[in-house]
Parts: sequence; structure tokens; C-alpha cells
Amino acid sequence: MPEHFSNSGTHSGKEDWDRHWDHFSRATRSNPAQALRRRLIRRLLGGDTTAPDAAILDIGSGSGDLLAELSRHFPDAAFAGVDLSDSGLAETARKLPGARLRQFDFSSPGDTPADLAGWASHAICSEVLEHVDDPAAVLANIVPCLMPGGRLVVTVPGGPMSAFDKHLGHRRHYSKAELSALLEGAGLVVEVAAASGFPTFNLYRWVVIARGGKLVDDVNNAPGLLARAVMAVFDALLRVSLFDTPWGWQIVARARKPE
Repeated sequence: MPEHFSNSGTHSGKEDWDRHWDHFSRATRSNPAQALRRRLIRRLLGGDTTAPDAAILDIGSGSGDLLAELSRHFPDAAFAGVDLSDSGLAETARKLPGARLRQFDFSSPGDTPADLAGWASHAICSEVLEHVDDPAAVLANIVPCLMPGGRLVVTVPGGPMSAFDKHLGHRRHYSKAELSALLEGAGLVVEVAAASGFPTFNLYRWVVIARGGKLVDDVNNAPGLLARAVMAVFDALLRVSLFDTPWGWQIVARARKPE
């Protein structure tokens, strides 16, 4: 399930993403795959996020769970989030009152919000690019938000696409070579690219694929005892997945804006 973004070109716009976050925010918080991604994001952000002048921007901040978690790990950093969803931004504001929040669509041509131009020492674009028709254009719009030498952390899905992925509007999944090429095409220097999660994330994804369209109904309802137990087991298993192998289905990268 995507944690982020708000107008991917696969939905009709802001109203659909308002419904998405109203509908799915509870399921998102309990999803063990999200916990895996957040651990990977923290790893890729690196130690300089503890610096007093660190400024972390979440592109497609959704309901603010990632920003809230990062604020606990990096309490001295400044935070900003960009999304199209009114309800997502409102929830983020409740979780992180001090964050700089903006309603903006990085998939459409237009100037970067003036107060975010060159602002971010670190930016995150997690589970976004698979939703958009033109990921290169999205990255081109994100790069001006980075200060010189700033870093962008990206996560995208790899491996086969499930019925639930298609329901959520996934256009495509990526390999680490494909993600690296996109980042380099945006003028960034790729520092790390990895195919993470093998073998346990792959197993989790096969369960999602096997569940098919029934998963749509699952997330619309409160999880039962069995579902909570399964998610707890996978949460433990995903903690021992490998960072980079040829077979990982969680694709991650960190790239730097030249100075």
C-alpha cells in the first residue's frame, strides 16, 4: 500500500486521495511492509540527519506517519511535507504541529513552492513513482527542493504486481538499475541502490499476490485476530531480510544533488 503521494495520474485528483487516506490510514500504520520501508529510509538518510541544520522533506507525506516517526529519531531536524490531500495534511499537522506543510502536485509542471526551493538537506520520495505516468518529470520537480549536496531517498516496489497494486493505481514496478537510471537522468549522483527484502519480503509479497482482489475488502475492514497475528509474524520476519541481493523486491536508492 502506498504511504505517500496525492495525485499520481491514476486517480481523478485530490478528492480520491482524500478518500484514500480517510479509508486506508489505519491499515497503513499496521502494514509490516511500511515498517520495513521506514527502517530502510532511516538507514539511507544517514548520520548527518542528526545535524542541527538538517531539513527533511517528505514528498507525498500522506497522513504523516513517516514524518512523525522521523521526528522521534531526529528531534533536532526541521521537517516539511508535501501532499495534495486535505485530510492527509490535516492529520499530519495533528501529528507534527511544527512541520512545514504544503499542498502541491509534483507530477504537474509548475514552480517549486518558494519556501521549499533549496530548503531540504534530505528529501524522501517513498512509494510514489510507481503511480505516475512521467516519473522523470516528478524527479525533475523535486530536485530544486534540495540544497546543493542534498540527498534524495527513494523507495519503489519491485517484483510482480498484485491485484491490490493495480487497484491502488500502480503503473509499473522497478529494478534497481531502472531506478538508478531515472535518478541519474534527473542530474543526481546515485550513491546507493539496492534490491532489498529477500527472502522474507518476497514471501510477504507472494501472500499479497495470492490474496488477490480479496485484499481490497480486507483493508476496508478492521483486521481480525488472525490477520493481526499474521502481520505481527511478518513484522518480525521482515527485520531479518537482506539489504541487497539480486532477488529483493523492495527497491531503494539514495542520490545526491551535485554542489
